[in-house]
Amino acid sequence: MNKKILIVDDDRDLVASLAQVLKGSGYDVAAAHSGADGLKALLAERPGLVILDVMMETDTAGFEAADAIRSRRETSRYREFRDLPIIILTAIDQVTNSRFSMDPSDSFLPGTNEFLTKPVDLDELLAKIGRLLR
Repeated sequence: MNKKILIVDDDRDLVASLAQVLKGSGYDVAAAHSGADGLKALLAERPGLVILDVMMETDTAGFEAADAIRSRRETSRYREFRDLPIIILTAIDQVTNSRFSMDPSDSFLPGTNEFLTKPVDLDELLAKIGRLLR
């Protein structure tokens, strides 16, 4: 089991806090602070799971990164990560007043495994990570 987690979020304080919690729970942690840098880190760090914010350098950067990771194109640079667990962790619902769900018909969540809102319940996050990495 690959216990490295890549956190992609432009909130550096949140990343530092989550990294501390995850390291304390036995995970290795890598971080990036934009969707574009997250995709670069994916290739360099080769994590077992990604925690991904949505609104970073653009309002949809996280969705675009998730879509790139899940691409089924044979020419995709990320094809080996197609089945990598992705947890969306965002405050987009608070900012946009939109509701998101894990319903497969929700086209805003391209192939993500979990959706959590900020502020996150750390016990719930750790439980979801543990389940996805099993």
